Amino acid sequence: MKFIDISMPISADIVTDPPPLRPKIAYSDHREGALQMLPFFPGLKVEDLPDGEGWAVEEITLTSHSGSHMDAPWHYHSTTDGGKRRAPTIDEAPLKLFYRPGIKLDFRRFVDGYAVTAADIEAELARIGRALQPYDIVLVNTSAAAAYGGPRYLASGCGMGRDATLYLTERGVQVVGTDAWSWDAPFDRMVARYAETGDPSIIWEGHKAGRERPYYQMEKLQNLESLPAHGFTVICFPVKIARASAGWVRAVAMLEQGQ
Repeated sequence: MKFIDISMPISADIVTDPPPLRPKIAYSDHREGALQMLPFFPGLKVEDLPDGEGWAVEEITLTSHSGSHMDAPWHYHSTTDGGKRRAPTIDEAPLKLFYRPGIKLDFRRFVDGYAVTAADIEAELARIGRALQPYDIVLVNTSAAAAYGGPRYLASGCGMGRDATLYLTERGVQVVGTDAWSWDAPFDRMVARYAETGDPSIIWEGHKAGRERPYYQMEKLQNLESLPAHGFTVICFPVKIARASAGWVRAVAMLEQGQ
């Protein structure tokens, strides 16, 4: 069995979020950890510890959307199924959805800001020779993958439009993912399109498709270019945060040896 890590690290050094949302990490080394341990053990001295070292720990400030994460339907809107029920939060996500066969759609050819259509998905499925099955996990490989680590990452990659998203969910897909910052087109492109057209329906159109059919969505994945188009399994259980709109995820693709 071969495992491919498709998650990005939570890092304060690599820009993967706008300034207000960036993680902050304070690192304490083993020397500092030794001092932190002393109050727990009255009479203990630093030199009593092996090599004068205690624990290493980190204090992290981040959002539930930092690093690779899974959005719950609650993130997109307060209701789903056309307003018939409350949208579920991440702690209500059924675990059975997150260990399933995967399909990769290669959309790296699309320009930054392009909104993928249902016809684009149909064409790609025909190219790779794989029909969608209920509960497939669909991963979208965009040009954002090549921009990771640089200043253009937030503005890179295509996005998934409303009809593209509904095309997937209408066929039983309930978990999707992208290597871009957002399932939708980058915000700067969306802002420009709105300024040009004045049409509010283009704002977060892929996300807002969750108002009609609930689905779970991973963002900021990595290494999708290393995956075949199909024939692999995705394991992507989200961290269980009470009443939250998202949870961090360590997503992994599992392939049979020889793939």
